[in-house]
Amino acid sequence: MLTFTVARSFQGLRTPNDNLELFAVPTVTRDDIRNLAIIAHVDHGKTTLVDAMLHQSGIFRANQRVAERVMDSIDLEREKGITILAKNTAVDYRGTRINIVDTPGHADFGGEVERILRLVDGALLLVDAADGPMPQTHFVVNKALEAGLTPIVVINKIDRPDARPAAVLEAVYDLLIDLEAPEAMLEFPVLYTCAKAGTCRRSPDAEDESLAPLFETILRCVPAPRHDPEHPLQAQVTTLDWDDYVGRLAIGRVYHGTLRSGATVALVRPSHQPGEAPGIESAKISQLFSYRGLERVPVTEVGAGELVAVAGIDAIEVGDTLADPEDPRPRPAMVIDEPTLAMSFGINDGPFAGREGTHVTSSKLRQRLMKEARGNVSIRVEPTEAPDTLQVIGRGELQLAILIEMMRREGYELVVGKPEVVTRDIEGRLCEPMERLWIDCPEEHVGAVTQALGPRRGRMTEVHGAGSGRVRVSYRLPARGLIGFRTELLTETRGTGIMNHIFDGWEPWQGAIPHRASGSLVADRSGRVTAYAIEQLQPRGTLMVGPGAEVYEGMIIGEHVRSSDLDVNITREKRLTNMRSSTGDELERLALPKRLSLEQSLEFIKGDEALEVTPAAYRLRKRTLGVTARRVHAKRAARPAS
Repeated sequence: MLTFTVARSFQGLRTPNDNLELFAVPTVTRDDIRNLAIIAHVDHGKTTLVDAMLHQSGIFRANQRVAERVMDSIDLEREKGITILAKNTAVDYRGTRINIVDTPGHADFGGEVERILRLVDGALLLVDAADGPMPQTHFVVNKALEAGLTPIVVINKIDRPDARPAAVLEAVYDLLIDLEAPEAMLEFPVLYTCAKAGTCRRSPDAEDESLAPLFETILRCVPAPRHDPEHPLQAQVTTLDWDDYVGRLAIGRVYHGTLRSGATVALVRPSHQPGEAPGIESAKISQLFSYRGLERVPVTEVGAGELVAVAGIDAIEVGDTLADPEDPRPRPAMVIDEPTLAMSFGINDGPFAGREGTHVTSSKLRQRLMKEARGNVSIRVEPTEAPDTLQVIGRGELQLAILIEMMRREGYELVVGKPEVVTRDIEGRLCEPMERLWIDCPEEHVGAVTQALGPRRGRMTEVHGAGSGRVRVSYRLPARGLIGFRTELLTETRGTGIMNHIFDGWEPWQGAIPHRASGSLVADRSGRVTAYAIEQLQPRGTLMVGPGAEVYEGMIIGEHVRSSDLDVNITREKRLTNMRSSTGDELERLALPKRLSLEQSLEFIKGDEALEVTPAAYRLRKRTLGVTARRVHAKRAARPAS
């Protein structure tokens, strides 16, 4: 049964586009619904807490086998231990449906958080009891404050031996004050949990309970959704999904009115320029779904304040509004932070093209990237001068690396270029994106890290102890200074350094930043790698291929000890003669090849190099494969302009 409460106060409706108060109307409150987003830094336990909430709400049968981190439904999420896409679920507690949205914790997927905060009326801020507020915590709290959401603070992992809940709570207060939060928002409720054990405390030293205090706090502190009963239908799309049976799904929230299955609605596209009229077309809803636990349940209608998945409208996009055909009123357009990193995506034009993948044409590549851009508004796809190459612009290296890995697993073959930052012209000056970088490392490595960041234009802004002999250091540097730094950090700190970063505005161009100092060892012919050739080339650098591997001309097979590139014959075989020595052939001692991951490969390549990605392998290569052609290009580039 639906519960409505008519509010006695009047609510002024504003539009973010013009910030003008339009009118005041009485509102109706849906007391049987709460809409909540869980926000946190990566690896602070969001998905694990959702698991515990699902179990204790009675969603699963007593004998039902449920995977750990059940909300991480994508293979890559389980492998990397991070949330990539925001996902909806719902639990019932004491007659109230709590819609929960699990959001990504990494800054590169911040576009998901920005969209999801439009769906909800409250936010549950999860903070690690030992780590405290981290870089992504700053980002998500700032977005929650912009949306006017007062957070429920949950200090998680209270069972850690190095837990310091009092200091972490103080750091949360400091964070809100730094972000200029209104005084009313500083009166937030605080709970202490161990998500893995499914327990909750009302104070750090209290006895462990079930998650009942958390559910009660959500019902008490998260505002119930409000709507105007006289307002025509308004529902806005924030996420797109796909179902094998019903096709494209548009996921969003009904703000006013009622959506009905089979009804004809107005599909209103937002205007992005001042004075531009929104586009309106007719559309028919074939099916509606509501959320019950992890399942989408077909329903005939969905009322105001509820989250819904709509099927049957193939042309729908993120940000569109479903409205009353007689009185179509669009919701304000979504404002998402601009992407800052660009990378070229092209077809595989190497000698091994078509051997290992099923999608190898430029049309297939274009369709897949356009599909990604439609569902993820934080990614842009733009044409380039080359007809078979597109430029993809995203939030960071990790976001683009995840896209590349997903395409590889889907059977695509592609060649991607070096990541480059996006620049802007601001008041006649060339400006570049800046990043705020946090590094957590043992105290003895701080000097080496600071020295490594010096040439990358990094400026130290803050240093404080993180406990257990570790130090947390904050820097500010250009975004391009982070390209390739993760590998260098692990080297300088012997694998003990942890880095996190978030976007921190635009500043004038900071000057040249050196990339990899070493050159590349490049194969000068096609064939199979021999052990004899590897033995002869080992003094020249670090090799990335082993005996028997197939290579082609222009393929990078190692890292040169000098700054210049070197073309080498990696397929050379030992000549056989009739001469024999008394000691016989010497034993060949070969070092293990250096295998680079996808992220390490993207950090390794220079401007004239590229990464070939297929379902079976990653291959580093030169953009121009032929030895002679590369030498001609080098001579032309060195020739002074006439």
